[in-house]
Amino acid sequence: MLSKTPVDCVYLACGRTDLRKSIDGLAVIVQESFQLDPFSPSLFVFCNRKRDKLKILHWDHNGFWLYYRRLENGLFQWPDGQTTQPLAISHRQLHWLLDGLPHEQKQAHPKVSAKIII
Repeated sequence: MLSKTPVDCVYLACGRTDLRKSIDGLAVIVQESFQLDPFSPSLFVFCNRKRDKLKILHWDHNGFWLYYRRLENGLFQWPDGQTTQPLAISHRQLHWLLDGLPHEQKQAHPKVSAKIII
C-alpha cells in the first residue's frame, strides 16, 4: 500500500513516541511539535521506545490512514532523539528502515536525474 501512495516527503519523529496515541494524538504532535501540516501529502513515522513497533500517519483526500508495524524479531534502526524536529527522508530511505537497515546507506547508488541522452 505504501508504494502506491503519492507522497511528497517522509518525516521521522526521532527518538521514541508513545504509540498508545492514535490518529488524533499523532496528528497533534505533527502540528504542534513539528509545526507541519498533518493534512499534507506526507508520511509521518513514529517509533516506540523498544524500537520494535512503528506507526505511520498519512492523510488521504478524505481521511487519515494509520499504518502499524510490529516486528516479531529484531529492531528498527531508528535515529535517536537528539532533536525535537523531525528528520526528512526519502521514500527509498523509509523502505530501508522498514527492512531493518539504517536510513543512511552509503553503498547505495545515488539517484540520477538525467536531462539528455548522449
